Amino acid sequence: MSFAPSPHPSCPAGARSVQEQRERWEKKRSCAGRELVQTEQRYCEQLELVTTYFVEILKAKGTLRQDIRESIFSSIKSIHLVNQTLLAHLEQGKFGLGFEQFCSHLQHYDTYVDNIQNANKVLQIQVKKNKAFRRFKKLQESRPEFHQMKLEDLLPLPLQRIQQYKHFLRDLTENTSPDNPEFQQLSRAMRAVSEVCQHVQDNARSHENHLQLRRVQKMLKGRKARLLAPGRWYIREGWLRTVPPKGTETKPKMFFLFSDILLLTKPCSSLHPTSSDKFECQRCYPLKECTVDKVFGHTKSQGGLISLTFPKAKLLLMSSDQEDINDWYRSLSLAVGQLKSKATVVHRRDDLCRRPLRSSEETQQTAPSTPLAPAHQNLQTTTSSEPHGRKRNMVPSEGSRGSQVLTSSQITHSEMVSSAPKRMKLSDAPRAGSQESSGSSCVIL
Repeated sequence: MSFAPSPHPSCPAGARSVQEQRERWEKKRSCAGRELVQTEQRYCEQLELVTTYFVEILKAKGTLRQDIRESIFSSIKSIHLVNQTLLAHLEQGKFGLGFEQFCSHLQHYDTYVDNIQNANKVLQIQVKKNKAFRRFKKLQESRPEFHQMKLEDLLPLPLQRIQQYKHFLRDLTENTSPDNPEFQQLSRAMRAVSEVCQHVQDNARSHENHLQLRRVQKMLKGRKARLLAPGRWYIREGWLRTVPPKGTETKPKMFFLFSDILLLTKPCSSLHPTSSDKFECQRCYPLKECTVDKVFGHTKSQGGLISLTFPKAKLLLMSSDQEDINDWYRSLSLAVGQLKSKATVVHRRDDLCRRPLRSSEETQQTAPSTPLAPAHQNLQTTTSSEPHGRKRNMVPSEGSRGSQVLTSSQITHSEMVSSAPKRMKLSDAPRAGSQESSGSSCVIL
């Protein structure tokens, strides 16, 4: 029996496999680096079109006021300067050094992300109302350098590019040896760029949620329900049948589910002169103290029934579509669960941050005649002047050391939105803290 000679007889098999792996890494790294440089060159050319033919010329001509120019173009000129420096490093193959310096100027991208929605709005207004700017914009876009691209297509490029950097940095990091000095630089850059990418996604979700809230608001007749509240997120909508408590005929209703409330509406009369295609809000149910139960529909039978229990009301919802009723049950359960979990965290934080009523010296000098109750027991006391079952809650004020007395009915509405999670879809939520609620609520006038 004969064997073919090894191509590298003096090199062990393990060393050859390691060398081959390193060669594959280097090949992938080269491909990613080459694509990064090519796309960066094109990106810088597009930024230069905006800064040269719009920002600089508009500033020289005075076609737009300075505040309007800044509202539309924001920090795009600073971004262009930063990326020109990055391109110079990339063309020399200094990926780690280039991105390390680039990440120290990411605040220009953050500023641009925060302003992009306002930029689009101001641009639309100027195109519509400013005849001189409309003619100037059309003339600049007709230049051959633009390749039939419009200003509306160029403004979102920094947001798209920062997300492309995340993928390029991941490919470069994965195919760079940990012993390489650039490995740590690329790893830090990927983390910094990922944070900006998350900022972009949160901004997009927040804008989409705002559009959904405005769409639903326009679908409602009058201003009985105020939906545009900070911290409120649209989840879903659809038709369900309500089951009356006395067993009469079920009635189809349109429901709108948000992160903190459930709206029950009915269609307006088709004969109404202005609101024939709208809905009339009948009830607004706060979800904070809601209990969700599935009465039937656990199996693969057709349809199901959901029971919603509120402090002063009970609602039975039915659908003949099994998948639809299951989706409603999941959405309602998640919304209620998020509200309750957040309220629990806030209460614990208030207890932990509660300051003692007396200093240590006063406590030693003046002994109380009666034992003091624990701090957490002072938060809720029942008074005989209130109706049976009603409680007075002592809620620490944010602006002072003291407390403010609110009835339980008032707290239901004031806390309803302040504890609302920031979610359009509860599974894809932006980061907590991106948009804090100010305590507004859906008010039924």
